[in-house]
Amino acid sequence: MAEWILGIETSCDETSAAALRREEAGAELGGLSILSQDVHRIFGGVVPELASRAHVQALGSVIEQALGDAGIGLRQLDGVAVTAGPGLVGALLVGVMHAKTLAYSLDRPLLGVNHLEGHLFAPTLEDRALAPPFVGLLVSGGHTMLLDVPAWGEYRLLGQTLDDAAGEAFDKVAKLLGLGYPGGAAIERLAREGRPDRFRFPRPMRQELERDGPHRYDFSFSGLKTAVLRVVRPTPGAATALGEQDKADIALGFQDAAIDVLVAKTAHAVEALGYPAAMIGGGVACNRALVARLRERLAGMARVSVASPRLNTDNAAMIAAVGAWRLARGERSGWDLEPRDDLPLPGLSIPTPVSGSDA
Repeated sequence: MAEWILGIETSCDETSAAALRREEAGAELGGLSILSQDVHRIFGGVVPELASRAHVQALGSVIEQALGDAGIGLRQLDGVAVTAGPGLVGALLVGVMHAKTLAYSLDRPLLGVNHLEGHLFAPTLEDRALAPPFVGLLVSGGHTMLLDVPAWGEYRLLGQTLDDAAGEAFDKVAKLLGLGYPGGAAIERLAREGRPDRFRFPRPMRQELERDGPHRYDFSFSGLKTAVLRVVRPTPGAATALGEQDKADIALGFQDAAIDVLVAKTAHAVEALGYPAAMIGGGVACNRALVARLRERLAGMARVSVASPRLNTDNAAMIAAVGAWRLARGERSGWDLEPRDDLPLPGLSIPTPVSGSDA
């Protein structure tokens, strides 16, 4: 029997709603509406208070749009799924309270969803063949994690960033180069004009792959960001006069370094575990150079699944997908559901490091 799930996403600076239909054959997206908050560009980053206010103003209309695109009304919903964390608490609260009100008034199940689990499910909306086991690389402005996914709902943490997330590093380097916010897409565009190997920046923690230690699959991008800073500002308070070609060369050097580490560690995990697939999720997964490099590295060994850009950025379709899966398992959230900025990924375990044949 088909079920309609409403997904709501307000974890940061995108207000999004989606209507998803779940059947035995899989999930089908009926409507997806995403409203980005451009006001944050003025400040060079997300302002939490402004984000919360914008969600309050837009959420009702965004939900109406998603339901209208799906051709259904509120009464046809079988459940309401909402991002409960991680994210900005004030922004999350807007979505959670709206979802509670809807679910209670309609007498429908409420499902609090982890934002990171949403990114893991996102590719399944377009790639129905994606199923565990696989290695998942989650790369966004707030998170960088490498996961072993032996089954849906079971996740082993292989590694994560020890400081800046990959997307955060892209944004900060873009700011150094005067490219504005958000910076990921701008860095990628500029890098296409760059000259290879003019700037070879460090590959932080890549050498850990050669050691059987606890940080084998961990990441660090703070040092890479600092290396770029030293090129742009060789002495405190004094910036180098950079031409457009200089900026393009720096962008390419930075992007190559970041991608090199992400690809090397993901590919190593796939080889160690012997899995037939890998997936990339999160905003940085929109970077075509990253996807191409990983596919090239894993050619003939494992396929790489990546969602389209609108499903990689923060969106409610991925939240609805998780909600539909958990609803089918008979799960529900209580009316005491509260948002958490540090909400842990459900089913996450932290094992001893994977090493070759011991995987």
